Amino acid sequence: MKFGIFYEHQLPRGWKENSEHQLLKEALDQIELADKLGYDYAWEVEHHFLEEYSHSSAPEVFLAAASQRTKNIRLGHGIIQLTTNHPARVAEKVSTLDLISDGRVELGIGEGASTTELHPFNVKFRDKRLVWEDAVRCTLPMFYNHAWEYDGAFYKFPKRAVIPKPMQKPHPPLWVACSQLDTIRYSAHRGMGALCFKFVDLDSSRAWVNAYYNTFIHNQEKLCDYQSNPNLAVVGGFMCAKTDEEAWQKADGWTFFQFALQLYSKEGPFEPSTVNFWDRYQEWKQTPAGQKRSGSELIGSPETIIERLSELEAAHVDQVILLNQAGKNTHKDICESLELFAKEVMPAFHSRQKQQDEWKAAVLAGEIVLEDIDTEPFNMVARGKPTMPASDAASNMIAGAVGRPDSSSVA
Repeated sequence: MKFGIFYEHQLPRGWKENSEHQLLKEALDQIELADKLGYDYAWEVEHHFLEEYSHSSAPEVFLAAASQRTKNIRLGHGIIQLTTNHPARVAEKVSTLDLISDGRVELGIGEGASTTELHPFNVKFRDKRLVWEDAVRCTLPMFYNHAWEYDGAFYKFPKRAVIPKPMQKPHPPLWVACSQLDTIRYSAHRGMGALCFKFVDLDSSRAWVNAYYNTFIHNQEKLCDYQSNPNLAVVGGFMCAKTDEEAWQKADGWTFFQFALQLYSKEGPFEPSTVNFWDRYQEWKQTPAGQKRSGSELIGSPETIIERLSELEAAHVDQVILLNQAGKNTHKDICESLELFAKEVMPAFHSRQKQQDEWKAAVLAGEIVLEDIDTEPFNMVARGKPTMPASDAASNMIAGAVGRPDSSSVA
């Protein structure tokens, strides 16, 4: 099994004048450390206007800086919002990052999480899947066609040479954000890797892994011509310390990750600076819901974490992504956690990677047939879904425009 680290660039109040500067510089230090310790991936999100929850609106800039301080770790967009970026700009930025990182980019792509993020770019929340699919068809051929033109429902692009081209051919590996667990099947249907939240137990893990690979093998339908990426990665709250009690103390605010995004989804958008999300979080933590542990956290001693990772390994999850930078977790605690995990946990799982590769090859070749397990008992809704049907209407978008030209039509 492989391991990644995950960055939202969370910055709860209260802020100081240099808080954002310190946050970014410390995150770069952490990724440089992770590279030296042998971690496999570093994932960086893209979010807009979500103060406190995520101050990461330009992941390509941050990952470019990380590329110059690392040698081996894969650099993942987890994810680029295709709905709020013009296809040509996505291809240009990702290709440039792939070149300066010597071919280490992983390309995660997604739709956007809420009206707070989408509506300022003139994209209707209820249309985000349609816009995303059109953007995929428009964007991906730019990586391997010297000249490309496109005429779709939402994007129209005249013939141009989109340059530069990426080092990885035909393009970096593709992943889909699965904020809802049922999107795992959709990512497999589209032939892309799944980036999802950690499952609760072994039964849940096995059900979703089987559903992913069975869909990938038997019901794959690509949106255009691109290279498939059969991979399933899960993100879990993380802190490794000598004892369980110490780990939970150091990771006291990790559920701010879940709380803040759900608040934006349910109650947003908010007038800027009118809500203190960290204070609201402290209030929520005193409620029964706020005190409940999901059981899926990777928080504890090396022995505790090994036990939980063994379930994911047994279910054949490909990668575990460790969410260490959450709430007000300190730089010191994050670094010490990464070091202890790399010393006492990671080597044994890394040493068994060959067995995972052999299992996956046998599954994809049809030599191992996976049981179809009903995933509904293991399903959950992590974020809000559109309550109105997609408009399914063509748009008069032109090259150079991002989102719908007529902002007055957005509701």
